[in-house]
Amino acid sequence: MYDKQILICAGTGCIASGATDVRDALEEELKKHGLQNKVRIILSGCHGFCEKGPIFIVYPEDIFYCGVTAEDMPELVEEHMVNGNTVERLLYKDPVTEEAVTSHEDIPFYKHQKRIILRNCGVIDPENIDEYIIRGGYLGLRKALNMESGEIISNIKDSGLRGLGGAGFPAGRKWETAYNVAADKKYVVCNADEGDPGAFMDRSILEGDPHSVLEGLMIAGKAIGSDEAYVYVRAEYPLAVRRLRKAIAQAEEYGLIGDNILNSGFNFTINVKEGAGAFVCGESTALVMSIEGKRGMPKPLPRPRTTTAGLWDKPTLLNNVKTLSVVPQIINKGVEWFTSVGTEKCKGTAVFALTGKTNRSGLIEVPMGTKLGDIIHEIGGGVPEGRNFKAVQTGGPSGGCLPASKLDLPVDFDTLIEAGSMMGSGGMVVLDDSTCMVDVARYFLDFTYAESCGQCVPCRLGTHQMLQILNDICEGRGREDDIELLLELGDYIIKGSICGLGKTAPNPVLSTIKYFREEYEQHIREKHCVALACKELILYRIDQEKCSACGRCRKQCPAEAIIGEKKVPHEIDQSKCTKCGICYENCPEKFDAVEIITGEENIPALSGKEGNE
Repeated sequence: MYDKQILICAGTGCIASGATDVRDALEEELKKHGLQNKVRIILSGCHGFCEKGPIFIVYPEDIFYCGVTAEDMPELVEEHMVNGNTVERLLYKDPVTEEAVTSHEDIPFYKHQKRIILRNCGVIDPENIDEYIIRGGYLGLRKALNMESGEIISNIKDSGLRGLGGAGFPAGRKWETAYNVAADKKYVVCNADEGDPGAFMDRSILEGDPHSVLEGLMIAGKAIGSDEAYVYVRAEYPLAVRRLRKAIAQAEEYGLIGDNILNSGFNFTINVKEGAGAFVCGESTALVMSIEGKRGMPKPLPRPRTTTAGLWDKPTLLNNVKTLSVVPQIINKGVEWFTSVGTEKCKGTAVFALTGKTNRSGLIEVPMGTKLGDIIHEIGGGVPEGRNFKAVQTGGPSGGCLPASKLDLPVDFDTLIEAGSMMGSGGMVVLDDSTCMVDVARYFLDFTYAESCGQCVPCRLGTHQMLQILNDICEGRGREDDIELLLELGDYIIKGSICGLGKTAPNPVLSTIKYFREEYEQHIREKHCVALACKELILYRIDQEKCSACGRCRKQCPAEAIIGEKKVPHEIDQSKCTKCGICYENCPEKFDAVEIITGEENIPALSGKEGNE
């Protein structure tokens, strides 16, 4: 019997921050004090609050330590484990109130969440099947094995569960379609090809609660009459792949995967397919082709749905990691339990990777219908002091940017799409007033352009042309008709592309034009970037009358672009200047000699440049 249990977050983020070194140092210190048999160490999956990792929680006291290192272990063991004292300096301190918090349940980041999909992440050892079972794991499967296919599907339909990979298609309808197709072989596929920049929801679930996904796959297989599944996961997720394979092996050992599961007569096997990292393989038909060993490209139109002809032309049910992981709870706890959370049209919860210019960031889960502003301010703590909120980008590179006027919008599939964005896979990036919205649109379009498979002309050439126009606007070569041309191109790409990548690629551009058109106009007409983010539109200059010739900027300049002798006001050699801004940041406030100049009249080099053709 252990006196204490110590939970150390061992998701990818915390491991990168030294979680395993913390574990090793802790074990060594416990041995020194003879406590190795009285304190149990648990390596969990992602706890969500990644920016504060490694996270270290002591039970039964529920003392939440963050940012711990291996060097902290002697003090932690001596003070907390031996003397019973809390180590104040390692407690979480709210960046707004600066108050120390002992229990993670009192931290606003956690307090305003509702964890259903992530209920086990950061709580159990993901490599120990017994811990999953203790928390109700595989009870949903046991119940489903005693149900008819139609009854299982009715439960999923009545729950209102919608696909959490981004499209929001009713899961029950998809299951029913796959079930109704007569075939000698059917497949179930878990889509874990999470490729959005800054998105790590699916990865964290596979790392922190892999058995929930396996259980969901088996329930889906029982429902549609399938005996085989594939988990398509990115090879860039080595920890997720390792824990997934280990979970499959453990479930096989317990008789939960394989032949005659729990003496029910139901047979089921699960395979792991590692993808090569193509963003387009998140599209269902491209994913199917990749599993088959072909180049991952969306099948040309017209094409049957994968529920009719998917893997090797057999009916194939595809669902996202988050969708499958919540299925066991719906079956076990009942439809009414699930429908009690969320909105009328969007039941349950949504998982987001909250990042960007916010005081608290990480992996979060909230009920469908939660207002955008509540997520950003109550969970995220708002933007850091000294800056103002400008926009929030949801849905990854396929999503859109919404301004402050939309912070009262409830987060759900339909509302976000109506506003010009989307739920997507769950990325949520907060932007402050130091952000150029034209540059943001360019960043996301550059990603989707690079990830296009190139199969259809609207996507391959249309995104390239839009990107060229955005580059011209950001570099001072914008023309008066560029905005309308972007809108026209965006419309053609959406209508003409054969898959979801092309149909959503223009979203960041179209939404920023819709809500921040004035910034495009300033770039084009005034050659002015209000956020001072577009380097081609700014110039750093030293005011000769204010410069004290202290030499600080000259010493810090990495390009050696500062000219000037001692006691002689300095100048900037514009031919060498990389516009990194280090001179501006290092100039003493009392002198304030370095200026940022923006506007066509101050940048003669811009005149005469030709725009896009």
